[in-house]
Amino acid sequence: MSEFLARDARIYVAGHNGLVGSAIWRTLKGAGYPNLYGWRSAELDLRDHAVTDDAVATLRPDVMVIAAARVGGILANSEQPVEFLNDNLRIQTNLLEAAHRTNVPRVLFLGSSCIYPRLAPQPITEEALLTGPLEATNQAYALAKIAGIVAVQSYRHEYGRAWISAMPTNLYGPGDNFDPLTSHVLPAMIRKFHDARESGSEVTLWGSGSPRREFLHTDDMASAAVFLLENYDQDSHLNVGTGVDVSITELADGIRDVVGFRGEVHWDTSKPDGTPRKLLDVSRLRELGWQAQIPLAEGIESTYEWFRARSN
Repeated sequence: MSEFLARDARIYVAGHNGLVGSAIWRTLKGAGYPNLYGWRSAELDLRDHAVTDDAVATLRPDVMVIAAARVGGILANSEQPVEFLNDNLRIQTNLLEAAHRTNVPRVLFLGSSCIYPRLAPQPITEEALLTGPLEATNQAYALAKIAGIVAVQSYRHEYGRAWISAMPTNLYGPGDNFDPLTSHVLPAMIRKFHDARESGSEVTLWGSGSPRREFLHTDDMASAAVFLLENYDQDSHLNVGTGVDVSITELADGIRDVVGFRGEVHWDTSKPDGTPRKLLDVSRLRELGWQAQIPLAEGIESTYEWFRARSN
């Protein structure tokens, strides 16, 4: 029996139909938590303060997982900073205020590793937060997520809430967004290589390929989320990742092999690279007893299988 999470707890997963939320839902169900609740965005607009407050007050959950967010890759973040800032601030503020008014005992807020300074020392520790300038291409999104961390800490300090935050690294997996214009780098590459293989065309990728990134399968992220809900109650947000990174070129080579693309690959160096390197220090989470289990190559294969099964 977990000290912080009863087996019969009423658990509301905000964003339960998204990439991360759906994985958390599956993991909670598999771990024996039967009382799960969620609304699709068409049913509940979390940007609307009044309807969000009413929904949470009616449900009265024991646990809230905030996995709902407006997300996207470099292009989407660069072209729509207002929407990424405002939508995410509204979503998380409305949920946290509703949780407070309804006295929800346990909240897990999920942020993003983009909260850290662009040139933070590697691997990035939790203490690096707010120690330097952010990456310009996703600054608006990062600021919204930083506000969420500070909000959770503030509710803890002012009201004694047992609320916590986790900062996952780059996530991928079944159910991802594979649109080349709005998705993150890994699913965008899967789509590009797949389409090029089918059409016999070449592939052009953004940037130089030199930046290094860490990638975490959503099933691992979901496992970490449940682990933290069951075991963690401290002020500091916790990094969630694998502790291993690869260059974007190495990622492209791996995806290329999995997809079976044999054509030409070109790098468009006129496009931004983003942060030079982003690798999280996950030692705190490992010391608590959790670590990632899914190797990147295995995760890419399963993600491509999921995509291919739905692209025909």
